[in-house]
Amino acid sequence: MKTLAFLMLLAGSALAQTAGEWQSLFNGKNLDGWRLFGSEKPPGPGWKVVDGNLVKAAGLNGGNIITEKTYTDFEFSWEWKIAAKGNNGVKYLVTESRKDAPGPEYQMLDDTGHPDGKNGTKRLTAALYDILPADTAAALKPAGQWNQSRILVLGTTVEHWLNDKKVLTYQLASDPLKTAIAQSKFKNAPAFAEKIPGHLMLTDHADECTFRNLRIRELKP
Repeated sequence: MKTLAFLMLLAGSALAQTAGEWQSLFNGKNLDGWRLFGSEKPPGPGWKVVDGNLVKAAGLNGGNIITEKTYTDFEFSWEWKIAAKGNNGVKYLVTESRKDAPGPEYQMLDDTGHPDGKNGTKRLTAALYDILPADTAAALKPAGQWNQSRILVLGTTVEHWLNDKKVLTYQLASDPLKTAIAQSKFKNAPAFAEKIPGHLMLTDHADECTFRNLRIRELKP
């Protein structure tokens, strides 16, 4: 057990040595640093700042919003809570050249209340949406409660985390990923989930979702 703990410490130290400083992506006051996907316009009125949190209001059009900056190797961390029967997601490695399938998505869902939760494990929270399922047993907190998520992209390795548990790991450009994409709704999207400098996206699925503590640190492979 001591040997395992020592190896885990070394692994953590190695990541720390490759990482830059954490940078906030939301200042709690406005949406500086974010804009509409496919436009230079600011986020729509459906995105609101409420008590220092970023809220995608239900029923108000806000549009899908992206970071002004692009990222290649990074660790992105955020907290979120979804309304009952709600749906949202975070996309990454996002390109505006592919409008209908801009990038892979970390699914955020009321797993038990939203209809998509009945469409298989590839549609549940923390999954690589419609492509790969995540192991979220006992990790997900229900609608209305705060969850903490992380996405790590380092080289070709991608990790999805949920409430301090690593729930999915996959390799970009790998044969297993290509096979899974070919069986998904993204099968006809050229170069989908390939490694590129890309934006982060917060999606607008018309349901209420609240975000806080959005931060990122860039990594060096």
